[in-house]
Amino acid sequence: MSVEQDQVQRADFDQVMVPNYAPAGFIPVRGAGSRVWDQTGRELIDFAGGIAVNVLGHAHPALVGALTEQANKLWHVSNVFTNEPALRLAKKLVDATFAERVFFCNSGAEANEASFKLARRVAHDRFGPEKYEIIATLNSFHGRTLFTVNVGGQSKYSDGFGPKISGITHVPYNDLEALKAAISDKTCAVVIEPIQGEGGVLPAELAYLQGARELCDAHNALLVFDEVQTGMGRSGELFAYMHYGVVPDILSSAKSLGGGFPIGAMLTTEALAKHLVVGTHGTTYGGNPLACAVGEAVIDVINTPKVLAGVKAKHDRFKARLEQIGQQYGLYSEVRGLGLLIGCVLNDNWKGKAKDIFNAAEQEGLMILQAGPDVVRFAPSLVIEDADIDAGLDRFERAVAKLAQA
Repeated sequence: MSVEQDQVQRADFDQVMVPNYAPAGFIPVRGAGSRVWDQTGRELIDFAGGIAVNVLGHAHPALVGALTEQANKLWHVSNVFTNEPALRLAKKLVDATFAERVFFCNSGAEANEASFKLARRVAHDRFGPEKYEIIATLNSFHGRTLFTVNVGGQSKYSDGFGPKISGITHVPYNDLEALKAAISDKTCAVVIEPIQGEGGVLPAELAYLQGARELCDAHNALLVFDEVQTGMGRSGELFAYMHYGVVPDILSSAKSLGGGFPIGAMLTTEALAKHLVVGTHGTTYGGNPLACAVGEAVIDVINTPKVLAGVKAKHDRFKARLEQIGQQYGLYSEVRGLGLLIGCVLNDNWKGKAKDIFNAAEQEGLMILQAGPDVVRFAPSLVIEDADIDAGLDRFERAVAKLAQA
């Protein structure tokens, strides 16, 4: 390592980066499995998973192998040509899901952007230009592009960037009557996260998703599931829609799809896909061989009965211990979520203190997440070892105990 590299410090962030993030005070430099080491050699247990991205932890041999092998072959050719890894990954996604067609891009926001554009295009082609309205839910999160941030139901992220994109309305999550009142023949799509991620790890009720499916069918609207955070085994099924048995028309995936390598995908049917004819949508990097080779390795490892059953078992292990800690220290009102996307909802005594818990956990050598100020979120590797779960929750309990004493 050169001397220059040694001299990079956390303080440099404030000198060279746009200040739209406020990262932790240490810099992770190496990871293996569910352990991470910072610049000083301090070891942390990772319950954050890069915000539900590092689905197989850090430096998983299958992913390192796939990336290295592809890196020695072909990195990029653009969509003027196709490539083998993209075709193989698309086939695997089609074989494993409701989908018949796949569009690859580079992020969850891009996957949602493609989903919303497709929904509007289908409605335009089939019913005319008046049918363009999108219904989404309050507290939802769908990305940071101008379109996706406006579909997202959190005005703090969309205010201050000029005129809002029109034709988007927001209704309360899990409220079927509100959706019924809002939907009309002008609606082209209803957009739902099967589990609201950033909005507080809030799972949909089965009747809500079933009702949304029926309402969409009745109004010739498309049901779009944003599975950027819930997809690729996170819920204990390959995609969360499988847990509910409610099939969308369009599904967006990213985060865990690449296990840490940037990739996004929009999945849909042949009948809908044909509305994106040549030239209607595109991306320079989407479907690049490196990303798709890694994605293929991810799905090969995850989409097995053993791993998916393991996610459900690990959920139970987390939940039992978290509830025990919660009761002991009077910490939260409920532990919710599916699989290894878990949210602890802080009770009135601890309201607004998720950041304090995040900081205290870091001091004990544990990386966790928030989902807003009132929910502590866990999104670890799907193959995290039980010993790491137990050790990490020991650290979590120590952090909570210290805060409780203070």
